[in-house]
Amino acid sequence: MDLIEPHLKFSPSGLLKPQHWGLILAEGPDAGSFLQGQLTNDVLLLPEGQARFAGYCSAKGRLLGSFVVLKVSKEKFLLVCHQDLLQAMVKRLSMFVMRAKLKISDASGLYDIRGLLGETALIACPALKEAAPWQARQVGETYFVKLHNALNAGTQVQRLIWFGLKGEASSAAFLNQTYPNITEEAWQLAEVLSGISMVQTATAEAFVPQMLNYESVDGVSFKKGCYPGQEVVARSQFRGTLKRRAFIVSCTAPMLVGQEIFSSDDAEQACGMVSSASKFQPLEGQTPEWWGIASLQLSATEHALQLGYAGGPSLVLKSLPYPLLEDL
Repeated sequence: MDLIEPHLKFSPSGLLKPQHWGLILAEGPDAGSFLQGQLTNDVLLLPEGQARFAGYCSAKGRLLGSFVVLKVSKEKFLLVCHQDLLQAMVKRLSMFVMRAKLKISDASGLYDIRGLLGETALIACPALKEAAPWQARQVGETYFVKLHNALNAGTQVQRLIWFGLKGEASSAAFLNQTYPNITEEAWQLAEVLSGISMVQTATAEAFVPQMLNYESVDGVSFKKGCYPGQEVVARSQFRGTLKRRAFIVSCTAPMLVGQEIFSSDDAEQACGMVSSASKFQPLEGQTPEWWGIASLQLSATEHALQLGYAGGPSLVLKSLPYPLLEDL
């Protein structure tokens, strides 16, 4: 397959409150052990003040949601998920609490959350400039978490999440600083260019973690204990049965999350699905483009790809900013 590196006139710098993010709090003496038994990644070994990426699967190994998990303390964890899944995730996780000593709740009223891109991210937290993805830095009662950079035209665009406990002096100090604003579209485009797709309502139960490359971005531990769907996830990795992967794609027609993708080799059956999408408007008056992440059958990537239906708008495959982990 021929993969082209993303090349856009896109170098954003600024801050925003991401409208498509929700925040969940898991708090109590058993919070760590409970999450350890639910998520695809190891959170018990996570040091306080550090973060992990993780999926949350059904018993069939299909992703119900995905989280950036921050361990605030031994008994307190913050989980970032897609906003349209927040209430469903709170309800489902709470169903399995049983006699465990913890509470799962919507933390939106307790914490402020912001996304930072480019130079603004470097200025706000220079200590994370060279840090590996998912590393965190605490400043007072606030936390910065390093996300995977967006790769565009050979340039790494820094991405951070900031959390701040509402009413605390350190949170107010950060929010009172003057940073340029960025649009929701710019943030979502940077998410696409990072090659990491968070699960949302339109894609819930559509993918096992490897179909979105989660094992390649440190979102799956193959050494931890049991969690829902673990057998399916492990079998996919260890038996060499990975037949679908996520790719960055672009199109001149509108691209929507949940849209099916067809190959010129098979007009009857879809070969993939769009898992993330964003519009890119170069300049006012110029033709916009749509960029996305698509989970595709590997065999289909050798053929022409069309959006929505056989013979639909053409998709162009782009290279990922990280290497894929080979079957084990």
